[in-house]
Parts: sequence; C-alpha cells; structure tokens
Amino acid sequence: MARVELRGLTKRFGAVEAVAGATLDIAHGEFVVLVGPSGCGKSTTLRMIAGLEEATGGQILFDDKDVTDLTPAARDIAMVFQSYALYPHMNVAKNLGFGLAQRGAKRGEIEAAVARAAAMLGIADLLTRTPKELSGGQRQRVAMGRAIVRDPSVFLFDEPLSNLDAALRQQMRLEIRKLHRALATTVIYVTHDQIEAMTLADRIVVMNKGRIVQADMPLAIYERPVDKFVAGFIGAPRMNFLPCRVAAREDGVLVARIGDAATLPIDPALAACLLPFIGREMELGIRPEHLAEAAPDQADIVAMIEAVEPTGADTLVIVTLAGADIAARCSPRTRARPGESIGLSVDATRLHFVDPDTGLIIYAPA
Repeated sequence: MARVELRGLTKRFGAVEAVAGATLDIAHGEFVVLVGPSGCGKSTTLRMIAGLEEATGGQILFDDKDVTDLTPAARDIAMVFQSYALYPHMNVAKNLGFGLAQRGAKRGEIEAAVARAAAMLGIADLLTRTPKELSGGQRQRVAMGRAIVRDPSVFLFDEPLSNLDAALRQQMRLEIRKLHRALATTVIYVTHDQIEAMTLADRIVVMNKGRIVQADMPLAIYERPVDKFVAGFIGAPRMNFLPCRVAAREDGVLVARIGDAATLPIDPALAACLLPFIGREMELGIRPEHLAEAAPDQADIVAMIEAVEPTGADTLVIVTLAGADIAARCSPRTRARPGESIGLSVDATRLHFVDPDTGLIIYAPA
C-alpha cells in the first residue's frame, strides 16, 4: 500500500478548469471517497492519479516519489471502471489473469493469484464463463478480481456500482469493505452517491466546481458540514433550508424568526457566535430527523402538509413553511395526511446557520 499526496493538482480543458489546485494527503491503507455532483472534477482527479489524464499543474506523489509524469503501468495502481472493461472473448479466468500474463508472470503464479482472487470474491465457480454469461454483479466482481491479482499499492474505483440495482449496490458495498479489510490496500473511490460515500469511506472528500470543499470522516461531515453546499449535498433526504432573521427577545435570548410562521430558540452556545448577525437575513438549515412530530400546543412549528412519503422504516412528511417545502422524518405510524396541519418540534442544538456573506456554516466552538 502507498501513501498518496496531491499537491496543487490542476487540470484545464481549454478555458475550463476541471480541477483547481487540489491538495490532499491519503494515508497508507486509507479508504478515501471522492464525492460530488456531476462535473465537480472527481473523476478527472482520479484519472490524473491513475495517469490516464495528464495534469496541467501540480504534483502526484506515491510514498514521496513524484509520479506525475509516469505512465499508468509505472505507477503500481489497479483501476476498476464503471463499465467493467472485461474482454468479451475471454473467460473469467483469463480476464482475471490477463494483466499478470502481460507482465510475463509464470503460469503457476497466475493460476494461484486467480484462484486466490476468485475465492475472495466468491466467483470460483464462474471461471469458465464468458462475460456475456454473467450478471452485472458477477461482472463487477470479476473486474475487482482483475485488480486484486495485480496486488497493486493503490486501488482506484471510478463509480463501480452505478450500473447495478439498489439491492446489488448494497451487497457490493459490503463486499468492497470486506475486501479492503482483507487486503489493507490504499483505496481511492469516486462516486456521486452519498450513501456509498458514507458507508464505505474512512474519509470523505467533497468536491464542487473543481475544488476540494471539505475532507473529513463521514460523521464529521454529516454533523458539521463546512458550508451550505456540503450541508445540502450530504444527507438523504437533503437538509432543509429556510429564510430566517436572528433577533433578540426582551429577555436577551436569541431566536430565529422564520417570517411570521415560527420563532425558534437558539442554543446558548451557538447564540454567542450569532450576535454579529442580529437583525440580518440568513438561511437556517435543519435536517429532517431533527424535526419531530408534536402536539400543536407543544410544537415549535405548525404547518400545512403537502405530501406524505412512507419509506418503511420511517415516513417523510413534507410541509410548506415560509414559502419553502421542508421534510420531517416521522414515525411510520404517523397519522399525518396531505391537506392537514401538523405540529413539529425542533432540536435547537442541531440548527445550522449559513453566513450570508461567505456561505459558511456558523458553529459554536467544539
């Protein structure tokens, strides 16, 4: 396994800057997920690490060795693609062993490596089949097996599960995590799916418009997103955002006024950080799970229900408040119905206030 460093990595396509000065340290054996919307630069970054795309500027280092200008073959990496990239005329065994054969490995060495990878991925009974005889999940296992037999210092995954259905994606996430534990190899994984990012990563790197916005452990990013973009991107369903004005009551307690619809008390630890914003228009972020159904006389918010979306484990109740639609995660046994009103209580310790000047989220000192 290798330590990977990106130092001011940049990629331009004509006048378009696809990656803008990405700087990142990835530890030995770490599982890092690059996540962000389409066009954010995550796949371009991965392809530069692989050597499939030439960097416009900056450096890529593996264990302090500059590999920026090396060919892919000289970087000791293995890459798993979204499209599987299997050879259709070869059976599974030959697909798995092709890379070793190209490097002149002996037959016994190839067979041993193929058998090891096939056993690890549960595809030992598929070795004589061709790709067209395999399901999507089986093809993805073969693609991963082909990477395993090379025993690389860095594994690169480019949206490997996007062609699979939901059940298979969940199963393959588990397989990839087990694989990482078994091999203890450095993994850099690209996805636009935040569920994959949250469940797989030791550390998530959120990208937007070619830049690294935040890099941290999954729970840290979920609970303390650095700005409105990260807060709105990480989380399913996404964080609710409402217009508000910070105000001080006669007793000095700070509150967030959401138009004429609601007034929410602000946690004292956070209130001290919001003193400079008294009287200013801001945006208030609240995650759906921090809104709970409550009796109207005990609720912080009373609003009209627009839609009810049962998901099994819980029910999302969509209400309109101050001109915005917001979601609350309620019990699956809720009796909420569209067209009726509902009372919601708010966890005052979980409010996210967006700085109107910078877009950053304001937090009390940790």
